[in-house]
Amino acid sequence: MRLLLADDQTLVRQGLLRLLSLAPDVEVVAEAADGEEALTLARRLRPDLLLLDVRMPQLDGLGVLRTLRAEGDETPVVLLSTFSDENAALSGLRLGAHSYLLKDVHFDDLLHTLQAALNGEPQVYTSVPRHLASEVNDSKLWDLTAREHEILRLMAGGYSNKQIALVVDLQEGTVKNHVSSILLKLGVHDRTRAVLKALEMGLL
Repeated sequence: MRLLLADDQTLVRQGLLRLLSLAPDVEVVAEAADGEEALTLARRLRPDLLLLDVRMPQLDGLGVLRTLRAEGDETPVVLLSTFSDENAALSGLRLGAHSYLLKDVHFDDLLHTLQAALNGEPQVYTSVPRHLASEVNDSKLWDLTAREHEILRLMAGGYSNKQIALVVDLQEGTVKNHVSSILLKLGVHDRTRAVLKALEMGLL
């Protein structure tokens, strides 16, 4: 994947750049230190994916996303933030970003999320309260991926995240992200309600 990386913190940006260079399927085609630069590079280079810091000078990550969408650019966007900001996460969700992740995310989970965004899989938001997410009227949020259906069935069987990770051969953190995505899409607060809701919807 051809990726554009934008973060105003030099050490963070360079650290991510080094890590991403180790991933065989990722090519960082450009890096930006602020939102205006990110927007200019995105328009010129047309990357496959944008990894944007939420808080940047000149133009923040949400501003970049909002401008691109207004221009009809549907390039997948993953937002990164140092802080868990419910309002920013919900704004990103409404603007169509694929994910809102904190910068302490495990690198394997970040790579998984980037690939999921590139593949057009539904959104992953671990920082949006379920009651707020349910206010977003987007039918795509109700569509579970094949992997999420599999994990949902295991949840219904009483499996823990650790047990699910062993069964489906994923990192436990990745399973946690999938579970969070399932709860978000079903508009519920916990695993038990997710299973009950899935039964009501005929998903199980």
